[in-house]
Amino acid sequence: MSNLKITILTENVAGGKFLAEHGLSYLIEINGEQILFDTGHSDVFLKNAERLGIDIKKNVQTVVLSHGHWDHGDGLQFIENKTLITHPDSFLNRFRKTNHSSIGLTLTKKEIQKKFNLIETNEALQINKILFFLGEISRLTNFESLTTPFELENGDDDFNTDDSALTAIINDELIVITGCSHSGICNIVEHAKKITGISKVKAVIGGFHLKYQNLQTQKTVDYFKSNKVEKLFPSHCTELPALTTFYESFKIEQVKTGMVFEF
Repeated sequence: MSNLKITILTENVAGGKFLAEHGLSYLIEINGEQILFDTGHSDVFLKNAERLGIDIKKNVQTVVLSHGHWDHGDGLQFIENKTLITHPDSFLNRFRKTNHSSIGLTLTKKEIQKKFNLIETNEALQINKILFFLGEISRLTNFESLTTPFELENGDDDFNTDDSALTAIINDELIVITGCSHSGICNIVEHAKKITGISKVKAVIGGFHLKYQNLQTQKTVDYFKSNKVEKLFPSHCTELPALTTFYESFKIEQVKTGMVFEF
């Protein structure tokens, strides 16, 4: 029987004696195999891993990048000689609309190709027996990913076509692991169901990219209720008003660095 362990290496909120930063990095362990999901934007993920007795440089062979934003991928500067899986659009030059400041990766695609065995795919990819990279997410809902604060170099809207996630199959149920959910957390879960053919979702963990107590947040809560999702762990880019809404319905706990979740 497979088991899944997720260790929070980088998060916006510090736990215990662990460091924190604006970013996300999770270590995923499945039957002894360690996979790194995102890297935050500095070497905090390595420092926290060391405090936990985890040797990322030695024991991790596969890294998955959820999308090409600095707070999820700039930590790639501190590791090398691993397989890196991501969507091809992760290397676009992208900016905030407000001041045209860069939000993309510091490393160029060429630099990353020198450091990693790069696998780019917009299709879903099975990483091991139970873990899947979801590829490009189908945008199906009528309340998610309708506007964007980001733009591409030419001024076009950037809706983060590269925004992806992971899902693991444990006891014929899905554990969905997200980076930032620019593509919409409900869209991601629906895509995970489609890729795996499994409709029961046990847990969802990661950034939900919800900021307000608004219609989108309420519809997301309703979606999770209707799908009878047992456990929710919204984190990183899920801000306090939205977290309050989730707490009222699901009694969530705050995700902090150093925490470990097992499924």
